[in-house]
Amino acid sequence: MPGKDGTGPGGSGTGRGQGGGGGRGGGGQGGNRPGAGPQGNCVCLSCGATAPHQAGQPCSQITCPQCGARMSRQ
Repeated sequence: MPGKDGTGPGGSGTGRGQGGGGGRGGGGQGGNRPGAGPQGNCVCLSCGATAPHQAGQPCSQITCPQCGARMSRQ
């Protein structure tokens, strides 16, 4: 922002994810991607079991407590 008054050029892109440029901002964190945030659940795609997500550990590295399959971010 050249004038430091918030009137810089508009952003480009889809406006999704972390930031979208300019004053349009993105949708924040969430979904099944790195850095999706600490909240949410892990879900087993094989049997449907869910477990709370643990910060710092990707759901894809957690095994399902019921069937032993790898889990995914919900």
